[in-house]
Amino acid sequence: MLPGMMCDARMWGAIPGALAPCPVHHALPVGADNMAQIADAVLAAAPPRFALAGLSMGGIVAMEMLARQPHRIERLALLDTNPRAELPEIRARRVPQIGRVRAQGLERVMRDELVPHYLARYSDAIADLCVDMALELGPDVFEQQSMALRGRADRQTALAEFDGPALVLTGTDDRLCPMDRHDLMHALMPQSRLVAIAGAGHLPPLERPVETLAALRRWLEDE
Repeated sequence: MLPGMMCDARMWGAIPGALAPCPVHHALPVGADNMAQIADAVLAAAPPRFALAGLSMGGIVAMEMLARQPHRIERLALLDTNPRAELPEIRARRVPQIGRVRAQGLERVMRDELVPHYLARYSDAIADLCVDMALELGPDVFEQQSMALRGRADRQTALAEFDGPALVLTGTDDRLCPMDRHDLMHALMPQSRLVAIAGAGHLPPLERPVETLAALRRWLEDE
């Protein structure tokens, strides 16, 4: 399970424990400023063949892993993510935002610029958790992850070539990765199940854990 940018295993809430008896391995998208190296590090620590779930940046890393070693991925779950390369207007914002993190502090940028876009309905508890996760990872990881996202490749072809069980899940109020991205991934993988969770934004595992868990359980049981 791969969490989103500036998140750790806590982003999944109680879901990993509820997937028992399925053993769960948490991997963080950290350690490099490009997707290839991040994906290679996760692959090096993973079993020979495995089910792979990623949310947001975690989903982007998952698609990079799929492009690199597709034979190892038995099934794929992509949550609130985007298979396309970064748009030029988003790319242009990355370096100035890194500068603000260095000058003003990571907590301020998280609270002012990032967390307000995560949730369908603002929650102090979830917002504080997002900030806590980010602060534990720190500004160096923020810079690395930002640059990795900035330089990522389009991975639509890798999805189109995947024929295993697949789940495409999103919150209906996700403003960062809107519904059209998920419609696209579902079209590229016609065998996939598309799930849109009402009342959730970019973080369904924290906003709507019951519905998210049900979708992941069904995905793990799919033939």
